[in-house]
Amino acid sequence: MVTWYKNNRIKIAPYIFIAPNILLFFAFMIIPILFTFYISFHEWSILGSPSFVGLENYIQMIHDPVFYVSLKNTLYYTVGAVSVSMVLGLTGAILLNRKIPFVSLFRGIFFAPVVVSLVATGLIWSWMFNANYGLINHFLSTFGISGVNWLNSATWAMPAIIITTIWFKAGYCLVIYLAGLQTIPSSLYESSEMDGANSWHKFWHITLPLLKNTTVFVTVISVINGFMVFDLIYTMTNGGPGYSTTVLIQYIYQKAFIEGHMGYGSTLGTVLFIIIMIFTSFIMWLGRDKD
Repeated sequence: MVTWYKNNRIKIAPYIFIAPNILLFFAFMIIPILFTFYISFHEWSILGSPSFVGLENYIQMIHDPVFYVSLKNTLYYTVGAVSVSMVLGLTGAILLNRKIPFVSLFRGIFFAPVVVSLVATGLIWSWMFNANYGLINHFLSTFGISGVNWLNSATWAMPAIIITTIWFKAGYCLVIYLAGLQTIPSSLYESSEMDGANSWHKFWHITLPLLKNTTVFVTVISVINGFMVFDLIYTMTNGGPGYSTTVLIQYIYQKAFIEGHMGYGSTLGTVLFIIIMIFTSFIMWLGRDKD
């Protein structure tokens, strides 16, 4: 036994070290996902025992107009916030990647909003978007533009939330892109300049292709966060006015924890999980190495 242990301890050691992580992953990821899928076929109010209803919750979802509204709002928010944040982040990263003084200071300033609590961010920007005394309307009035009732308008509430998201999400994208830019050898740019390449050619043929993996990572993380947004919208509009800013996560919360329909909430959660998996897989497929 001792001889066997001495011969195999090197092989066993890695599994011993990763075992706690695997157990935690199963406990907090795999098991909840499987349990959610199981409950989606039941009617359950937490207090009683789950009652099997088959596909009834899924049929209800198909005929639920609020589900489609919340899905549309989620896509609207995700596309708007992610696309603009990534463009601004990449632009800022390219500017900061040049040899300018105080780069670390600027990087810290742009990244600072990322570490602020989203609840605090929502409260601050709710005040800034206030129709009567908010800084946004005050700024617009200096140019002779009449103010907008941002958070109480079905038209402007979601754009206001997207603007708020861009404020902190762009800094995150900037830092990740800047790290990716600093891994690109300067010799590639020098060689291209000798061949007569201008700034646009260098960006299109060197920078962008070599940032492919970084772009895939940023896109996947940002899209997942976009589909999972809750606290910011809950703080700023609570899904209103009407259902104009209600997203899937908030609708799940409302159905499961406010109304007590855990089965239907689990159905919505299962569908959201599938949607995220589809989008994530598609993004990673687009960013795959084609060699």
